[in-house]
Amino acid sequence: MSTETLTVHILGKDYQVSCPSDERESLIRAASELDRRMKTIRQSGAVLGLERIAVMAALNLSHEVLDMSHNKIDEQQEAENNQLIGDMCQRVDALFSRQ
Repeated sequence: MSTETLTVHILGKDYQVSCPSDERESLIRAASELDRRMKTIRQSGAVLGLERIAVMAALNLSHEVLDMSHNKIDEQQEAENNQLIGDMCQRVDALFSRQ
């Protein structure tokens, strides 16, 4: 499987992200959704600082994923959701470690 590096624009900053070629569109949609959510949090004025805004957006997304998994009894789906949350956290950590 080949990987590629693409640039995503989140909250006024560009980030270089590597991903498998077949996940490119999914990553672009995820970055767009994260950007939208972070802008909403920033505009609320309740949270200041890029890192805190990112943490709040990640927490909200994680909460939604967990809520979805609790509504499903399928253990495999819950394991996949937990893996997704772990992957998202790793990507957020990687983005902040590049700054």
